[in-house]
Amino acid sequence: MALVKMKDLLKRAEEKNIGCGAFSVGNMEMVKGAIRAAEELNTPIILQIAEVRLKNSPLHLMGPMMVQAAKEAKVDVAVHLDHGLTFETVDKALEFGFTSVMLDASTLPFEENIAKVKTVVEKARKHGATVEAELGLVGGSEDGSCDHGIRCTDPDDAVVYARETGIDALAVAIGNAHGNYPVAPTLAFDVLEKIHEKVDIPLVLHGGSGITDKDFQRAISLGIRKVNIATASFNSLTAHVEKYMASTDKHNFFDLNEAMVQGTYENVKRHILVFNEPYQA
Repeated sequence: MALVKMKDLLKRAEEKNIGCGAFSVGNMEMVKGAIRAAEELNTPIILQIAEVRLKNSPLHLMGPMMVQAAKEAKVDVAVHLDHGLTFETVDKALEFGFTSVMLDASTLPFEENIAKVKTVVEKARKHGATVEAELGLVGGSEDGSCDHGIRCTDPDDAVVYARETGIDALAVAIGNAHGNYPVAPTLAFDVLEKIHEKVDIPLVLHGGSGITDKDFQRAISLGIRKVNIATASFNSLTAHVEKYMASTDKHNFFDLNEAMVQGTYENVKRHILVFNEPYQA
């Protein structure tokens, strides 16, 4: 298979009425684990990394590795910049061969959000890349450093936003949040349904870690085509490493490496299976 545009994966997901998993990665082991799960299930995925993670996982190291892994995978894989914060980072991701980018301008006033995202759309089109953007406020943040609160996406604003920006996918806010949920969130499915009725581009659900399987499937039935998973993968990797280090066996780097791969693999596999299962009320 091959490195592909995210837009193409979301189109396939739309045709099958399923969700495409977008899995955040922070090192080689996470890339390997995610690809292993996708290949085992013969299911396309999206590999992504958020700009706030680049201080720990530099783009000039992670980017080429993610792109090469996608090219060598036995399934189709898109590579996405999640929550880009600057034009500079978007430009670098496109230069490295990312097939999709996002500029997160959701905290800005509506018109300013549109203007900045339009600029990114123009940049991405020169590279044949897909563009995702966010309207409304998804709670929390990718690294837990801040929380702007939650503001649900207005369906009528979504129509204008999609039309004016020319984006390929819209990340919506329906009560979801980044990071670890104290309890499973209550999602505004009525809002999602209205957005899906009015907007004709694929919808994206951020803050997937902690949402129940049934709510994932219901959201997918109402137009969500890309589902972001980050915290759950980091947590699963950490848990596997802790289990390995707590074992009485003599420890070594290579088994530690495999524990990280396995932790990512198990979480990615579980979510792929959920996203491909139809919703039953």
